[in-house]
Parts: sequence; structure tokens; C-alpha cells
Amino acid sequence: MLRSLKLLFVLLVRSVRSRCDLLLENLALRQQLAVLKQRHPQPRFAAPDKIFWVILQRLWPGWKRALILVQPETVVRWHRAGFKLYWTWLSRHRNRAGRRCVSKELRDLIFRMVAENPTWGAPRIHGELKMLGFDISERTVLRWMRKAPRNPEPAKRWAAFLSNHREAIAAMDFFTVPTLIFGVLYCFFVIAHDRRRILQCNVTKQPCSAWVVQQVARGVSLRLRARLSDL
Repeated sequence: MLRSLKLLFVLLVRSVRSRCDLLLENLALRQQLAVLKQRHPQPRFAAPDKIFWVILQRLWPGWKRALILVQPETVVRWHRAGFKLYWTWLSRHRNRAGRRCVSKELRDLIFRMVAENPTWGAPRIHGELKMLGFDISERTVLRWMRKAPRNPEPAKRWAAFLSNHREAIAAMDFFTVPTLIFGVLYCFFVIAHDRRRILQCNVTKQPCSAWVVQQVARGVSLRLRARLSDL
């Protein structure tokens, strides 16, 4: 009785399914039957059989219902292995991507142009290289210009100047400070380089040219006074 009901249920389900679905299921079952007919101690899926199930997995949503010999996870593993082999083959036969390598000769030439022509920018050096027959982009020229070795002599001379005259040098700054009530205060600040002494500091809400001149004059006079007192 139960067997008859089961057969009737299967017949009812098959009657409402589409013809394409039935054809794909018959094809899947026939393929597994062909694997079983092979003369091996155990049924083995060859490479064409695996490709068949990988393709069927992509085309037919009900492929799991017709799978008997292996688990669905095995078909998914075949799919992943094939995907990995495909990308491995593609990476071996693909043209090399990324920036082209800049030769040492070209790098040395860019460094030489930067050293001998400090006022030249990237467009000028790029144009000179194009006239010499080098195929290189302006952005690459700018990137290598930033890596060019710099002459340390100007920096050494400036450091020596600051070291020799720091007693007579003062630094000043004019900056703004926001307040809690969304206002803006303008600050004028003067500091001595030798001992980091604050010579002048003043704040105003509405600066004008006369106020700035007054602060600069007061800062200079205080610096001279501090210099005379040290002597």
C-alpha cells in the first residue's frame, strides 16, 4: 500500500515538472550509469565526467536530486579545483602587468638633470627625455625626481647660519584660535631662538594693520633689549 502511494506521488511530481527538467535528470542519470559500466573495482569519474557535472551544476538548479555516486560537496570541490587551474594557466600565459621597469641608466639621467638643473620641473625633464628618445610618462619622472639624492651643502650652510646667529634670531607667527562661543581670536606670537623665550604675545578679536605693525615693532624692541641685556 505504501509503495503504491509512493509511486503515485512520484508520478504526480513528475507530471508537473517541465520537460527540460526531465531531460536534464535523464542525462545526469545516464552519465552516472556510464560511469558504473566502466571496468574498475570502484566507479571513477574521469576528467570529462567531472567537467560534465561542473557544467550541469551551473545550468540546472536541480542537479543535486539526480546525484547518486558522489556527494554534492565533491562536485563543488571539482568546480573550485578547475577554477584554480584556470587562473593558474591564465597567470602563466598573461602579459606582465604593472609599471614598466625604469632602467638604471634612465634613473641616473633623471638624477643628473635634477642636480644640474634645480629649477626644472617634471614637465621640462619629461620633455627633454622624450626628445632623447626615452618612452616614459611624466608621472614616473616626477616619482623618480622625488627620490633623487639631494646636495647636502645648502642644508649644512643653513644649519651653520642658524647655529652661529641663533642669539640674534627671533621667530614670529600670526595665527587664529576658535573659541567655545564660535568666535575667532587672532594671536601674535614672538619667541627667541636661543633660549626659547617668549618675547611678545598678544590677542585681539579685530586685527588691523596698525595693530600688526605695533606688535612687530614691540617684538623687535623686546628682542633688542634682551640681546643687550645678555651682553
